[in-house]
Amino acid sequence: MNIILIGMPGCGKSTVGVVLAKVMGMRFCDTDIVIQEREGRKLQEIIDSEGNDAFLACEERALLSLDVQDTVIATGGSAVYSAAAMERLHGLGLVVYLQVSAEEIESRLADFAARGVAIKDGMTVRDLYNERIPLYEKYADIVVPSEGIGGIPAVIGRIAEEMAKR
Repeated sequence: MNIILIGMPGCGKSTVGVVLAKVMGMRFCDTDIVIQEREGRKLQEIIDSEGNDAFLACEERALLSLDVQDTVIATGGSAVYSAAAMERLHGLGLVVYLQVSAEEIESRLADFAARGVAIKDGMTVRDLYNERIPLYEKYADIVVPSEGIGGIPAVIGRIAEEMAKR
């Protein structure tokens, strides 16, 4: 079974994902890196040159093409905008939403303009948070808080507990 991590940019998907893969003896896949390798440029370069819609299309293609087993997959924060991609990810494994407060995301995303975040002109990080949270909750098989619970080991422990139940 695969473990698919979803959540806001800056919530720890890649950081938790690498350690989780090591602990669980699984592979690790960061879909942002998959996109960059396929497109031959950074995420922010795609957004700057072609816009959010083109970036989201690249992301959807990457997610739909995933063919992995025994892998922890860290998705981009905007993966939840594609119902088709989320359906595909559900077919691949357990979808885990790493939940972080809006305040924490705002502090972690001070540099969001250079991170390759698909955000509409005029939106704040808080606006983006409010738009995406219902989607993360909709698509999550489980929700794991990833702040204030004891760091990465506690987050991994909670994910492992949920995996054991399934």
